Amino acid sequence: MRRYRFVIATALLAASLIAIGCSNSIDKPEPDAPKVDPKPDEVAIERAKLAPANRALVEAQEWCVVSDDERLGSMGPPLKLTIKGQPVFVCCKGCKRKAETDPDKTLAKVEELKAKAKAEKEAKK
Repeated sequence: MRRYRFVIATALLAASLIAIGCSNSIDKPEPDAPKVDPKPDEVAIERAKLAPANRALVEAQEWCVVSDDERLGSMGPPLKLTIKGQPVFVCCKGCKRKAETDPDKTLAKVEELKAKAKAEKEAKK
């Protein structure tokens, strides 16, 4: 008899969990919703470690020039490089060598990232 009660209790518990898991009461993001950085405060903290002039340049670029799915500051303070006299920021030491390998490509990517970041900021206004 105890075994029978245990089986029934387990079945009811499983049915309850399935019903709860299938409910639509939990807010789910829209499929076309923009990607949101889960830890924007950490990015801001890392960027705050930079001098104000460099912070403005980082905010204008927003993304790593090599790994353009990494926000500058998401992997520690962004690293500043000077390529052909132009400031360029990368997310980590691993991207430094890649950015320096093809200077023209790197500088073109920086300009592309700046235009993208500017457009996104204007769209938010």
